[in-house]
Amino acid sequence: MKKRWWIIGGVLVALLIAIFTVEFEYAYVPEQEDLLNDIYDSFRGYDLWGERIPMDTANNMIHSKIKSHSLSPDEGAVRVDDEFLAFGRDQFYRETFNNEEYLTEILGVLDGGITLPAMTMAILKQKLSGEPTSNLKVKLAKDVTIGDRVLKKGEVIDTGLDLPKGALAPIGMPISYESGKIRTGVSCAACHATIDDRSGKIVEGAPNADFDAGMLLALAPNSTAFFPNTEVEVIEKFVNDNSAYVNASEGGQEALPDPAAIEAEVDKTLASWPKGNFDSTIDLVSNPTQIPDSFTLEDHPYGWNGFAAVGPFHGLSSLNNNVHAQNSDLLAQFEQSNELFDIDKEVYIGTILQNAPNRRYRYDPDSGEKPSEFFASIDEDPEVPGVNEMVKPPHFPNISLFSPNGTVVNSPGFKFAEQINGMSAFQNALRPPMPEEVDLVSAEAGREVFDRAGCSSCHAGPGYTNNKVVPVERVKTEPSRAKAFEDSVKMMDTSWIYSFDTPVPIPKGAKKLKVPTMHLEEEQLRLVLAQGNEGGYKVKGLIGLAWSAPYLHDGGVAVGPDLENDLGIPGTLRKAVKPDPVNSLRALIDRELRQKVIEANRADPRLADVHVTGEGHEFWVDEQAGYTEEEVEAIINYLMSLTEIEDQE
Repeated sequence: MKKRWWIIGGVLVALLIAIFTVEFEYAYVPEQEDLLNDIYDSFRGYDLWGERIPMDTANNMIHSKIKSHSLSPDEGAVRVDDEFLAFGRDQFYRETFNNEEYLTEILGVLDGGITLPAMTMAILKQKLSGEPTSNLKVKLAKDVTIGDRVLKKGEVIDTGLDLPKGALAPIGMPISYESGKIRTGVSCAACHATIDDRSGKIVEGAPNADFDAGMLLALAPNSTAFFPNTEVEVIEKFVNDNSAYVNASEGGQEALPDPAAIEAEVDKTLASWPKGNFDSTIDLVSNPTQIPDSFTLEDHPYGWNGFAAVGPFHGLSSLNNNVHAQNSDLLAQFEQSNELFDIDKEVYIGTILQNAPNRRYRYDPDSGEKPSEFFASIDEDPEVPGVNEMVKPPHFPNISLFSPNGTVVNSPGFKFAEQINGMSAFQNALRPPMPEEVDLVSAEAGREVFDRAGCSSCHAGPGYTNNKVVPVERVKTEPSRAKAFEDSVKMMDTSWIYSFDTPVPIPKGAKKLKVPTMHLEEEQLRLVLAQGNEGGYKVKGLIGLAWSAPYLHDGGVAVGPDLENDLGIPGTLRKAVKPDPVNSLRALIDRELRQKVIEANRADPRLADVHVTGEGHEFWVDEQAGYTEEEVEAIINYLMSLTEIEDQE
């Protein structure tokens, strides 16, 4: 018996040693046989600020646009070959740029209604079923109040997270273990890869249409960490008798919002976001947009309002930078909070940290220490704002067209922009699968209907877009997101970056590159920045429409399998019904069905609160416009069939 206890004791000691010494990281990366995609772009060569230079042309140096250029990293060239594409794919699935720290320690994504044991049990239960799922269901570990709703312990939450067969964690949620602490982060794949429910295989590049990011954030104990993405324009309204005060950056004292009051408001707003939507601009207005697809080639400029228009890959690297530099670490913008949000940076930092679940990151106003001083004392890299792995470009703390938040994500040990450029190269190589239900004979006839209806006047070019931004008054969609960059001009500077062969951390004297912007039309830029106008939205490319329902920038044009009952967000994603691409496309072009969708959306006040309507793009191909049912079916089949970049030669 004594020997047995010695053995048990030895095992326990070994486990304790392992807990505090063993480290691991895990991220699911699918094998080729796990994918439904079977076509990839064959381009190999160089990207020079969006210009594609094939390898044979580059080798002979005969391309008219590069006679005066050296195809080297210090001139802005990015070499795209098999090795770089594989690197970009790996980064797409694995790289978080250390957002585990913000999401786990400051937000508390595993410390609220959803806990690590609850998530683990959900994964184990799904694995025992032997089937993959595109919607991991998790039981709440405790009661949670969000607005006027009380979610009870044990209630099942639809997360929309995709768990492949054999995976130990959902797609795009890398987990790490260090010093007895498990952290989880988010990579590109969480939003831009999904499981096809029919085949169980993964479609790379398809948006995760039912990912409930807003609810997952709302269930965390410090959702206030995302307050700049919500409807909190006047932070003073959350100041009350419970509020603490901090020493302001310019002297004097300013009040922090009461943590309970602002948390309740932020929770309510985040939980109102539709599934598959995320607010990617921190403008103190909650106007989430649909997660876009990653079938990105020829679909520039990027972002719903076309803000990512400069830099490598026609601005795609700028978009990838924005996703990780701004959307998963709100502390990264504290140096601009005074100017852009009229919030003193000490109040900005204190608001985010005063209710952090991890005591190490929790700011105590009673300490007398400025929030910026406290944060600097715990930040492992105080030279860079925020906690994500980032570098300061030469124009910091000003922002630029390439870096709208002022920083560039980059892990130490890599070259400058190597990771975001790799992701861009991989995304440009992706092609969606051809859906099984497409009638190709009907689709062929649909091209003529598409042209006759005037669709090709905007949806022209290889990616079925004219690559333009359209004034919001013309497209008539919900307008609030179009003005998200209106105040950014206050700190807008020249887009300077570092040479792409510069190591990170950036050494002194590193070569600087000025990102070309001469291709931008002044009128287009004024629309992007909403200067002297109401802003605009980019003409979306049409590749992969079969995999990207619902439609429009707010994702409001949603119809499920039942044309009578599955209408709008309330009739689909709100009740865990995935939007049907055929029926949703019908609602996009049929005015009577669209009106039913809009009315269904209007009936949900939570959608009004976050500016989701499904209105606009009033370009009809229906009976009232003189089209037969056969022609309507033909154009829908044509739109569903678009999986390849159109050959313009």
